[in-house]
Amino acid sequence: MLIDLCIVLIYFAVIMTVALRGRVGDDVTGEEYFLSNRNLKWYSVAISTIATNVQGYQFLGMMGSAYLYGLAQGMFEINAMQGILMAAFIFVPLYLKDRVVTITQFIEKRLGRAVAVTYSAANIILLSTVGLGAALFWGAYAADLVFGEFFVFISDSRLVRTAVIVAALGIFSAIYTYFGGLGAVVRTDIVQFTILTVGGIVILLTAVHHLGGWQQLYVKTPELMHLHLPADHPKLPWTAMFGLALLNINYWCANQSVVQRSLAARSLRDAQIGLMAGGVMKYFMAIIIIVPGIALAGILAENPLAEPDQTFPYLVTTYLPVGVRGLILCALFASLMSTVDSLFNSIATLFSIDIYKGYLNKNATDRETVAAGRRTIIFVLCTGVVMGWILLNVKLSDTGAAFTHTLNELRYYINSGIVVTICATAFLLRPNHKLALLAFVSTIPLHLLFIHLYPEMNYIVRAGWVISLAFGILATVTLVQNGARNLPDFFRAADGRMAKIGWGLLLSLIVLHVIFH
Repeated sequence: MLIDLCIVLIYFAVIMTVALRGRVGDDVTGEEYFLSNRNLKWYSVAISTIATNVQGYQFLGMMGSAYLYGLAQGMFEINAMQGILMAAFIFVPLYLKDRVVTITQFIEKRLGRAVAVTYSAANIILLSTVGLGAALFWGAYAADLVFGEFFVFISDSRLVRTAVIVAALGIFSAIYTYFGGLGAVVRTDIVQFTILTVGGIVILLTAVHHLGGWQQLYVKTPELMHLHLPADHPKLPWTAMFGLALLNINYWCANQSVVQRSLAARSLRDAQIGLMAGGVMKYFMAIIIIVPGIALAGILAENPLAEPDQTFPYLVTTYLPVGVRGLILCALFASLMSTVDSLFNSIATLFSIDIYKGYLNKNATDRETVAAGRRTIIFVLCTGVVMGWILLNVKLSDTGAAFTHTLNELRYYINSGIVVTICATAFLLRPNHKLALLAFVSTIPLHLLFIHLYPEMNYIVRAGWVISLAFGILATVTLVQNGARNLPDFFRAADGRMAKIGWGLLLSLIVLHVIFH
């Protein structure tokens, strides 16, 4: 226990030291604070983007889902490549060409102020409540679930000590984000990604070792080694791939917390290399997160777990020695904090640039804009912690609740409209602003209509239909009125080599689907 405690304390000391090494003062410019002076190299873009993506729920919820459903859960991880490639070659070149700080600025130039501010407000609300609250909740919940005895000094009550962990981790992440801006976030993400990757590899190799080797995955759990499940599967039907492909546009192409690293890249080439390298990392993360769940299903074939979410805790508490468990706890904290600090920074960017400077103080100086961003971090720390506590209470009142899919479904009500909006800006020629706004807000009633008409429809499939219908109407009217954009305008590579690598990665995604069908 003492060894584990020392490892965790060293981890927090290292993170704070790295974060505050380049602390910025009150005279920092907006581009320096929010975009690190647009000077990120490709490896910083890659590592920080994927570190932001990996959260505590993936170790807990997704590994548990893999224990039940097998390789099909990996569809969320490997299909990220499709969204990443669209970001790299379609959306990010447009953002960098306009030199925007927020995606809202890009939308405003093409769809008008009303659509842009609706997009920004929707993102701020979603990220500062469900996004931030869920990240804090999952990280703290997973930490207490696996290392409850480690935190018993806080309180004997699981609710109390987990609530304290939620607040403590939120405050810690907010401090270095407040003082260091995006530069601090990126520096700490590199350290945290290294730690969570090492921890994930330890769990992976431990699980495969106790199963009996890699070949035993096909010997003992052949039914779990399929990427595509039947169309009538309640959670992961193969037909969900199409809805997921559209929703990936929201996450990888229109999510400020993810795209902000690409906006801060020193060149289009760095942004594209970084994103594609991140896509390869997502393949690797799929192995780290999914395979241990499948392996444990084989190990416990004759005595299965009562709760799938116990997969990760079981592997850690059963097979790992003291010291190594401290490393895994650090990996959990790293997965949480790399997401939370990114959310703090992106929400601060959206509010200070889009709302404060756009509406509240149009003549704001850099100093005033950065100050507004810092105040936003303090405010959303409170909203995120409170939402984390709410989710914690809900989860502990029903530990069997399928929270991963429930939270995803809540997000998709708003995310569907964001996909329609960002696709309209990139693919349509001068769409009508009022119709674009109507298409954005129509996705929520469309979701409710589909639920009423087809209550058994999978929520990812439903989101795909909603996006297709809303965008289809907007696109049809726009094409009739203004015609179509030239097809070559949709794709831009920094050079021929980048284009070849991109096509190669797209082919790799297709090959994976064929091999593991």
